[in-house]
Amino acid sequence: PSGREILAVDGVSLTVQEGEILCLLGPSGCGKSTLLNLLAGFIPPSRGTVHFAGQPVIKPAPERAVVFQDAALFPWLTAAQNVEFGLRRLPRKERRQRALDMLGQVGLADFARAHPHELSGGMRQRVAIARALALKPKVLLMDEPFGALDANTREHVQDELLRLWERYQTTVVFVTHNVHEAAYLADRVAVMGPAPHSLCGWRQVEIPRPRDRDGQAVLELSQALREDLSQIPCCVAPNRRPEEEQ
Repeated sequence: PSGREILAVDGVSLTVQEGEILCLLGPSGCGKSTLLNLLAGFIPPSRGTVHFAGQPVIKPAPERAVVFQDAALFPWLTAAQNVEFGLRRLPRKERRQRALDMLGQVGLADFARAHPHELSGGMRQRVAIARALALKPKVLLMDEPFGALDANTREHVQDELLRLWERYQTTVVFVTHNVHEAAYLADRVAVMGPAPHSLCGWRQVEIPRPRDRDGQAVLELSQALREDLSQIPCCVAPNRRPEEEQ
């Protein structure tokens, strides 16, 4: 019924290490996005606490930037203006320059004046990443940001993310249900199952970077993650080849 409270996540203890890419991997409805929203400060925990750098998280803050599955750009603003949006406290010239610099970092310097409808899905998502990184966050929270992209574009934007992560050393918490994406990107993988007691296990990823997405190590880890998911009650693991996972 409407207004009924639902326990989405319970009994989860999670520590994110500085500078790592942590993937939250699991099926829809397991609480991945709820955890991300708690980390972002969008929702308060009904019990328990969330801390960042020793301080309680009580509201959103620029130090914890979020990239959503949908790019969530303002359609009436240009790419540069969308990136500038979170920088309104800076002097106009400084925020404009930072926006242009970040668009250059994601390969969109020539599209600064383009509106979202003039950009492809992958380009819009790169604008969203540029907007988040323009805040110079300490943590980048990403909620299935590449889920709506075609396979080729998804791989390209994954590589862009890794390049930017290596340059800025930003801590990344990345929500996905794609085992191959987790194996390719993550330093650690939190394997999640049915809510509310959804944190089922961990995988430390020892594969050196740069990684070959089609290499044996990544494919073996992908299979291991599928097996982890398949052993969780009421959790159906993906049974597709990496190039088929969207």
